[in-house]
Amino acid sequence: MIYLVTGGSRGIGAEIVRQAVQEGNDVAFTYLGSTDKAKAVEAECAELNGDVKCKAYRMDVRDSAEVEKVGEQIIDEFEDPQVVVNNAAINRDNLAVSMTDEEWHDVIATNLDGPFYVCRYFLTGMLVNRFGRIINISSVSAGGASGQSNYAAAKSGIEGLTRSLAKEYGPKGITANVVIPGFFDTEMTREHMTDKFRDFWSAYCPIRRIGDVSEIAGVVTFLASEKASYVNGAMISVTGGLDHAA
Repeated sequence: MIYLVTGGSRGIGAEIVRQAVQEGNDVAFTYLGSTDKAKAVEAECAELNGDVKCKAYRMDVRDSAEVEKVGEQIIDEFEDPQVVVNNAAINRDNLAVSMTDEEWHDVIATNLDGPFYVCRYFLTGMLVNRFGRIINISSVSAGGASGQSNYAAAKSGIEGLTRSLAKEYGPKGITANVVIPGFFDTEMTREHMTDKFRDFWSAYCPIRRIGDVSEIAGVVTFLASEKASYVNGAMISVTGGLDHAA
């Protein structure tokens, strides 16, 4: 199959790209920040499986016109993606009373507007082919988190968006599901999660550890497969059993 993964140059997104390539799929992935990191993922995937195509595209998901422009390039080079994984996300943490307009709008635009623009654009090809897998990455923070009202609002919005897509397009052979990560050891969590929260998670998570990115990528790979053809509108927690945000 052909995958599109947003935010595929690091962390969970990069591991989703790697596993998809290992499974024999062609993968287009997007990034915004570091071209060097994106090129490194491309090179790693070429070593993992030289028989498939893997290419990075710089795309700002906040810009609907750019999503359409880059999306057209991807379709020209790959044909229509059958699997769309909305993983790109940012944090701009602050208490609500101190949160700036910019902190609010940046997170909503990246974490909610962006996935909508991506889904809207690539749904056309899925409808023509009467097949598609939309997999949106949410967060335990969707239930509310101190200092993350912007992030929580965006991620809870992702869940509502996905349930709506599941109802609208399930009859057309297109499934839409959400994966809810717990605490995984990634560049983002190392930047934004405190040692206190890391210790809390390790102590109170029933599995007594933080997650490995390969574990969440495996769930995404399953949802993209034919084995998951009857899974639609699901919220799948990959949290080790601790569905909690500070």
